[in-house]
Amino acid sequence: MLYLCCSPRGLAAHSRIIADELVDRLLSRHPGATVIRRDLAANPPSFVDAAFSAAILGPQGALPPALAESEALIRELENCDVLVIATPMHNYGVPAVLKAWVDQIVRIHRSFRSTPQGKVGVLTDRPVHVVVASGGWFTGPSPTGAPPQPDFLTPYLRAVLATIGLRDIAFITLEGVTRGPEIAAQAYAAARDRIAAL
Repeated sequence: MLYLCCSPRGLAAHSRIIADELVDRLLSRHPGATVIRRDLAANPPSFVDAAFSAAILGPQGALPPALAESEALIRELENCDVLVIATPMHNYGVPAVLKAWVDQIVRIHRSFRSTPQGKVGVLTDRPVHVVVASGGWFTGPSPTGAPPQPDFLTPYLRAVLATIGLRDIAFITLEGVTRGPEIAAQAYAAARDRIAAL
């Protein structure tokens, strides 16, 4: 299992608390499994730079040094049977550290091919569980009836992971977690019901 944590709040992150429970649930079903934990907030992937861009567009052959980190992250993903992502929603989208990881693992000629029919992922599909924590509501109106905020996180992750071949994606959401203990408790209870139903 590859477990990515993306919140700067560390162990106190709402997404991480629920994702930890999800990982425990999966381990109870598969006691021989191992977990590779990668805290992207504490150790963020490199941003794409000029050397990276030149390397992916250059001649194929020996791996250039500029792609070494990308290659290690792709191999880590290829070697897992299950991917778990714990992430907050930042300004309607993914945090910068998760975007940096995506930019390292979505790589032409390696994790996807460009064809006349469009991009084709080359990774074998596997279950992906994404735990998303948000201070507001994005799957529907708030309890007061305010309209849902925009959500660019879930459609983006569905599209970009499908680009490399990962389509078996399930989301567990915690919404309104900054709106007081009662609402947060309701969000946690709903998320735990989703975990119990796995």
